[in-house]
This record gives sequence, structure tokens and C-alpha cells, in this order.
Amino acid sequence: MGNSFGHLFRVTTFGESHGGGVGVVIDGCPPRLEISAEEIQVELDRRRPGQSKITTPRKEADHCEIISGVFEGKTLGTPISIVVKNKDTRPQDYDEMARKYRPSHADATYDAKYGIRNWQGGGRSSARETIGRVAAGAIAKKILRQVANVEIIGYVKRIKDLEASIEPNTVTLEQVESNIVRCPDAESAARMIDLIEQIRNEGNSIGGVVECVARNVPKGLGMPVFDKLEADIAKGVMSLPASKGFEIGSGFAGTLLSGFEHNDEFYTDEDGEIRTLTNRSGGIQGGISNGENIIIRAAFKPTATIRKEQKTVTKEGEETILAGKGRHDPCVLPRAVPMVEAMVALVLCDHLLRYYGQCKVW
Repeated sequence: MGNSFGHLFRVTTFGESHGGGVGVVIDGCPPRLEISAEEIQVELDRRRPGQSKITTPRKEADHCEIISGVFEGKTLGTPISIVVKNKDTRPQDYDEMARKYRPSHADATYDAKYGIRNWQGGGRSSARETIGRVAAGAIAKKILRQVANVEIIGYVKRIKDLEASIEPNTVTLEQVESNIVRCPDAESAARMIDLIEQIRNEGNSIGGVVECVARNVPKGLGMPVFDKLEADIAKGVMSLPASKGFEIGSGFAGTLLSGFEHNDEFYTDEDGEIRTLTNRSGGIQGGISNGENIIIRAAFKPTATIRKEQKTVTKEGEETILAGKGRHDPCVLPRAVPMVEAMVALVLCDHLLRYYGQCKVW
């Protein structure tokens, strides 16, 4: 339970951090879509560990293999299975954590729920599970580009108290990928990298905010009441490991404005399209996309496993001390960028297919 996401474009992820491998099954992908492992690998390379000095040193190529659903370079319309084998596993690093609970990790809650857990690297609760999401997101992105020319770009907006000034309507992928922290503001990026290195050397961790923009999203995506578009995006993003907050458009800052200040007034553009003068709604009104850019922000907490000693208890409730071992990101934000993009893409793709199934006039 809880391992599948989506309605018409439905993904199910599987695997544990230090098991044989991880992957995803994608059901509902339309047939005849040209896709290759190489295209998916581009996104996985943005997510993989060991990619820079500010990420976990675990060395995984994260080479993906498509084992079903694609024939002669095109999707069949049947379930697509993608697998990534785990190579650089070190389960012995977690021996002590078999009994001792890591503060703010999923160890204690998994034991409370299931009475058993894979303590090697966190098992299913590890961010390594997101490989399947990012692989599926690569396919969703391609569908969105081909059908509606949708472009999804995420980037690091803030690390701890270092916040960059970024214009989401014009930021480019090249700017995002120009540095290892994935912040398109070069000056802010340099300060962020220095801070992450400092925190890593202290055996500690920090968090921050990823912002993501989806451009050219068609009007009409989203369902009334329980399946509102922003609600589904929020669920997708908040299901990511270490996520602790979600905003869309003006977000919490909008509570400081009056209705007159916050409302997005309408106008008709030169092509006769109804548009809004501002975009404090973040591209969604009444749970349905309005044709403006969808802009969301996701807050990620500091990585739970740190090298500093902390008070904790054993499975038996005995008080003890734990200093985390293993290889962990001092800050998850740089690698979280493609994860956030993937979840936004999965939701938009699912709602695009639902729109075509219910509302599109052929």
C-alpha cells in the first residue's frame, strides 16, 4: 500500500536503498511514444549520488534498463518497467542503526507500523527510492513536451538563510545546471556551496527550498473538490523524502495581502486569449489550471543522518548515543531539484490524460 501514484498515468516504485536494486512500473503511458534509456539516463544523472563535492560520496552510476513496455524505441501502451541495480552498497555502515533509532528518521515509525524494517541505509524510506520517480518523470516530461510544449524547470531557491533572487518566468535549464548546487543565481550559488561544505565538515546538515515552474500548461487541467491540481501537486511533492512544506503562487506571503492586493485581474491579450495581469494564484484557480505559469515551492528539512552525536533510544527503549555513519548528503537540495520536477511532471501528465479523456473535443 502507498507505493503507487496517479490515475491514468500511474507509477509504482519498488526496491530498497541497499537491496538488489530499485525501479518503477509505469502503467497508462500512451503507445508509439519514442523513448530510450539514454533519455531517461539524462534525468537520473541529475539525481544520482556522488555527482559533486557537496553530495553524498556514494558512487552509483544509476544505469537504467528498460525491461518491458518499449519495442524498437517506441512505447507499446503496456506497462513499462525500468530497473536500476544497486552497486556501491555498504550495509555494514548501518549495523549500529539496526538497534538504535536515528533522530528524525523513519526508523522508529517503520518499526511502530510494521514491526520490521530494512535498517540498511533506511531501506524503503531512503531517498534512493526516488530513482523510479525520476525515471517515470522523464517519460512524463516528454509526453507533456510533445502534446502541449510544457516545460518544467526546478532550481534551488534557498539554502538555510541564503536566498537567491530568481525570475521563474525566464530562468533556463542551462542556468540551473551551470553549478553544482543548481541555483541559477551564480553569486548566491557560490555562497551556498561554501555553506554546505562548512556544514559537511562539521558533520552536520542543512535544508532549504526548491522552486519549480511549469510553463505553457494548458488551461483546464485539474478536477473539482478533492482532485484539485494544486492538491495533487502538493501530495506528489510532499511525498518526497525530507519534504516539510509546500507553497504555490503567493503561498504564505499571500496572507499578508488584502483581497484587492492579491486578486489576479483579467485581460484579453492580442490573440484573444483571457489572461491574468499578475500570477499570485500560481497558475491555478479553483483547482484548475488557468494557462499561466504554475509556480510552486517545496521546503526540505536538513538530512536526518548526521555524524554529530545525538541522544536516542534502542528498539527496547534503552537510552543511548548515536553518531550516524554511512554516506549522506549534507544538504539534499541539489539532488532534490530533479525529484521535484519529476513529481510535478507526473501530476501534470496524469491530469493531461484525464483532460483528454473527459473534456477534449476531438
